Amino acid sequence: MQGITSELHTGRAKKRSLWLDIGIRVIKNKAAMVGFVILAVLILLALFADVIADYDTVVIQQDLANMNQGPSLEHILGTDEFGRDIFARIIHGGRISLAVGLVSVCFSLVVGGILGALAGYYGGRFDNIIMRCMDIFLAIPSILLAMAIVTALGSSLLNLMIAVGISNIPSYARIVRASVLTIKDQEFIEAARAIGGNDFRIIMRHILPNTLAPVIVQATLGVAGAILSTASLSFIGLGIQPPAPEWGAMLSNGRTYLRSAWHVATFPGIFIMVTILSLNLLGDGLRDALDPKLKQ
Repeated sequence: MQGITSELHTGRAKKRSLWLDIGIRVIKNKAAMVGFVILAVLILLALFADVIADYDTVVIQQDLANMNQGPSLEHILGTDEFGRDIFARIIHGGRISLAVGLVSVCFSLVVGGILGALAGYYGGRFDNIIMRCMDIFLAIPSILLAMAIVTALGSSLLNLMIAVGISNIPSYARIVRASVLTIKDQEFIEAARAIGGNDFRIIMRHILPNTLAPVIVQATLGVAGAILSTASLSFIGLGIQPPAPEWGAMLSNGRTYLRSAWHVATFPGIFIMVTILSLNLLGDGLRDALDPKLKQ
């Protein structure tokens, strides 16, 4: 009994040591930390957007006397075609973009992860049915699939999350399935079966935790893709509808004034670019930290 307890403590210590080692490698990666800091600033701005600028009086209310004003001390990023403060609209729009990115990725990760785990674990006809369905989804470009879903369901925040989430399910299903196929025949899985573990317990306690490395990396990069898809849908009028602030919609409205008021479209575009860049830098850093081949 003491031996078993000792082995359990040793296993937990090794797991803590592994995650600590991964954290240290991420911290040492300068690009990943730059991405993390930028992302943290953007999240803080979105969280405290109401404190920085009131939604009803600054973000929504029009002030036609100050329309298309350039950057100044009063409006640090200028005003848009309706005299609304661009910085206030950008930080409030960040709430929408980040929320859609996180929620849609969580949705596609849960659904795709479950389908991929079941397909990889049980195999055979069950695997063929699930993966052929995923192949059908993959045959359609994700942005076109999201456009079709939003068009069918209607333009709203919830429908946008659903559309972006559904379009990304196949990628997570394939990643989890590939990881499960490499794990399910290993000795510790056979040991779990030998002591009477049922399929649900084996999948949830032993298989899925060992597929986290590639899934975490894909999820980080997936949030960037989801934000870009959200901006693209809003840019063509299928996303968040005015007067609600959204980066893609702001970029679309501002393109009309590129010659006379460059800042109206430029600053929302910069925030989209910086957000995507920060997530890609963080995702690359996590990939390097979680890859055992790159461990020094």
